[in-house]
Amino acid sequence: MTLAAQARAALARGDLPAAAQAAQRLAMEQPEQPDGYFLLGMAAVEAGQVARALPMLEHALARGRDAEHLAQYAKLLILLRRDGDAAQAARDAMAAGTQDARTLDTIGCVLARLGDHEASITPFEGAVAAEPDNLSYRYNLAAACGFTGRVEAARDHYETILKADPADSRVHYALAILSRQSVEVNSLPRLEAALARAAQPENRLRIRYALAKSHEDMGNGREAFTYLSAANADHKRTIGYDFAQDRAIFDAIEGLFSDSAPAAWGAGLEEPAPIFIVGMPRTGTTLVDRILSSHAAVGSAGELQAMPLAVKQLAATPSRLVIDPETIAASAAIDPLAIGRAYMARAEHHRPKGAPRFIDKLPANFLYVGHIARALPQARIICLRRHPMDTVWSNYKNLFASQSTYYAYSYDLMDIARYYARFDGLMALWDRLFPGRVLSLSYEALVADQEGQTRRLLAHCGLDWDAACLSFHENKAAVATPSAAQVRRPINADAVARWKRHEAELAPVANWLAAQGIAVD
Repeated sequence: MTLAAQARAALARGDLPAAAQAAQRLAMEQPEQPDGYFLLGMAAVEAGQVARALPMLEHALARGRDAEHLAQYAKLLILLRRDGDAAQAARDAMAAGTQDARTLDTIGCVLARLGDHEASITPFEGAVAAEPDNLSYRYNLAAACGFTGRVEAARDHYETILKADPADSRVHYALAILSRQSVEVNSLPRLEAALARAAQPENRLRIRYALAKSHEDMGNGREAFTYLSAANADHKRTIGYDFAQDRAIFDAIEGLFSDSAPAAWGAGLEEPAPIFIVGMPRTGTTLVDRILSSHAAVGSAGELQAMPLAVKQLAATPSRLVIDPETIAASAAIDPLAIGRAYMARAEHHRPKGAPRFIDKLPANFLYVGHIARALPQARIICLRRHPMDTVWSNYKNLFASQSTYYAYSYDLMDIARYYARFDGLMALWDRLFPGRVLSLSYEALVADQEGQTRRLLAHCGLDWDAACLSFHENKAAVATPSAAQVRRPINADAVARWKRHEAELAPVANWLAAQGIAVD
């Protein structure tokens, strides 16, 4: 067995010392060849030694432009948040040509992480063609098909997976949200059987959410609420969430900006391109993104982490959390111009080509409105507002990234109510500090008067009228949020006052919000 084969075999069985030893010998015996350096880098990646892995992969690429090496380099760059370099490496890997399924899947995953779901289809299809029985590769292709509107193809791939693995909870949930369930066509028996077999908490979580979504679609409100209550209560216990974690973040933001005079801060970056769409999740942010990105001068960059990462990078706090009270406090000393430049450098790699303006649709950027207003004084900001009770209910019934700290509040109704109240207060603070900077756009008003509110939206963004914005549902761009199915249909009022189906169960929330002075009638 060659040294390269020995190293790969050791990596496959998880024997990292043996893999590193064989790769080291290979690099010493063949210093002009890339394989030894590449395999040393892969052993370091598996050991979690990213700083050691990066130069090893770069040494390998200096000796050859192998598709596998480029793909793994791109994957490593994603971990290091070097999105632009990762995108280039992924494109180079695709151009290098390969029939290796793992490499093709890796390229697809990098492109998907960068938000380029359309481009990910080709490498994912190649991976499935090379290894049709690999369910992980097929799942990635199915998800990409769903994001890009290839609904029937996505369904076919998901069903193929379930035939081989009826317990796959990710697939059960993906199928439930792919399209509306009905009394005539639904998967309730299959889901109930899968729930009975589910042993792991994460699997039970997804299947219960799938059951809740199916029952909600079918008008079975009590059953939907029962499954959601069980799913969310279990998951809150699993993650150990306490609202004090988010309270501390809100306190820090309000303390920083309430105690500061924005006019005294330095000038930011005079860059008019960004349009920020912020707000609580599930309040119409994706809908407005589709409306605006249908304009000839606007492209969507998706939900960027560019502003949170720019602030974290420049604050240089040691915690592994992107946002925490220490990072917020440290951000007071950052030059706004530096934030603006760091943001644009990160966002540049995600901007659609050919559009002078771009949308950053990260809802949680409402926490950073103060930083945005300082750092990018010409950027436009839109905050979506939806009826408080519909906001609470929609957050409760949608499964966000289950490990994301952004949405840890969403597994308990009263936690969501408390979060909403702090969100509401923070938006009021931004309006006082930066009057006119944030357009408050009502989801209900947009549904009731699409053209009037669209004209208002475009005027706030400094954009001329474009009738294509009224036909947003014809927009072919990918959608990687829970709203994917909704925004491919014309505007409608189906989701307005949806919370009233569960009015009795939500009464404690309504009463608490009303006691805080938040209208819920």
